[in-house]
Amino acid sequence: MFRDELTSLFPHDEDAKRLRRQTFLLSEFLEQRHVDLPQLHRRALVQGHCHHKAVLQMDSEVAVLARLELDLEIPDSGCCGMAGSFGYEPRNYDVSVRAGERVLLPAVRGAPADTLIIANGFSCADQIRQTTNRRALHLAEVIQLARRYGPDGPPSGYPEAVWGHNDMGVASRRSLRTAAGVLGALAFGALVWAGSRREET
Repeated sequence: MFRDELTSLFPHDEDAKRLRRQTFLLSEFLEQRHVDLPQLHRRALVQGHCHHKAVLQMDSEVAVLARLELDLEIPDSGCCGMAGSFGYEPRNYDVSVRAGERVLLPAVRGAPADTLIIANGFSCADQIRQTTNRRALHLAEVIQLARRYGPDGPPSGYPEAVWGHNDMGVASRRSLRTAAGVLGALAFGALVWAGSRREET
């Protein structure tokens, strides 16, 4: 992800190395700092983002979810099919959906209503939202569910409904894309800044 790309572009830059050491996924931060977590006794279907699985592995993610005492199912689904911006392009739609229909999307549709659907990647979450009647939760939302509702979780219905996720419309989708664009711009700005610092030394 961003931190590894930064140090591969600037392998000898001390600022880049320092920034990499201070950049964490939420699950890594919770694991490294040994943060106490609540319990949530629910089944959970987990879809890891391709880049996350390929570059960083899912060890810290699985460890945090296990500490929440979730009953985890991590299907051998490979890519969700959205693949960043790939699945948003009309010419790629059929391939995108076929990739998701191979394993992930049938698993989501077949999951009991009280099962948590977890996907941190915004493209994975959007693929699930657009092709099933479920909405994926981010790890932070899952932890908040446990804190708010206790080990049994929300009383009934889809767990994501407490966040209003069953009603995500076009405006929300645009907000997500805007947020992704802002994050991308910030990442690019950090790379440019690190490059200019290197040229100064």
